[in-house]
Amino acid sequence: MPKISELTAILETFAPVELAEDWDNVGLLVGDEDTSVDRVMTCLTITPATVQEAIEGKAGLIVSHHPLPFQPLRAITSQTTSGRLLLELIAHRIAVYSPHTAFDSAQTGINQHLAIGLGLEEIQPLIPSSDTEPDVGAGRCGIAGEPLTLRDLAERSQSFLDTDRVQLVGYDEQEVARVAIACGSGGSFLEAAVKADCQALVTGEANFHACLEAEARGVGLVLAGHFASERFALLTLADYLSDQLAGVETWASRSERDPVRRL
Repeated sequence: MPKISELTAILETFAPVELAEDWDNVGLLVGDEDTSVDRVMTCLTITPATVQEAIEGKAGLIVSHHPLPFQPLRAITSQTTSGRLLLELIAHRIAVYSPHTAFDSAQTGINQHLAIGLGLEEIQPLIPSSDTEPDVGAGRCGIAGEPLTLRDLAERSQSFLDTDRVQLVGYDEQEVARVAIACGSGGSFLEAAVKADCQALVTGEANFHACLEAEARGVGLVLAGHFASERFALLTLADYLSDQLAGVETWASRSERDPVRRL
């Protein structure tokens, strides 16, 4: 059985930690890197449901896109949700690794896959990490492969992400030639989208004021939901790890669900 250190080396080759944002918390967050594991579960977020699934599935490592802990903790007790989850994980000797924004920005990371899935061409980072690494960076932008309206782009996003919760800012027939991509909560990428001459930004969610600003500046927003804009990549990550790890059973959580639902 491989050690956790071997698994993290694979993950860090795939999504180098130096690509993570300064405010983020990535890497091995819980566990002993010298422990051997033969079962790995990927998930978008560590929740009571995913922790229970990992325990029942006898996982030795959870690869969770969203970090736990995310911010420094002054105490780990059962009085908080984060504390309860961490205590359960530690009690069952389940390690936690989070790639988060490193995975978002990686050369073959979430934003790249989302841009490809939407049929964009000439894809490049929306905010390059450096002049020496033009293929990596935050967000993505690309040219629509055919003439699109904002509604066309929304329907394409809905189909690729398999969600019925897409929201729009802008008018349906707005012409879109260049598209920006920012998975998760990507309203802060609006200014970069404007500078890149994009007519639309596809993201998971944006706050009310970002929506108003986008409308004022003539940039259409396609809001696919935070969960949907990232969850698909945890399925492919499980497949990737399975290919890389002979003798290790790897699966994407079957229990996690979008906490936001329609009436």
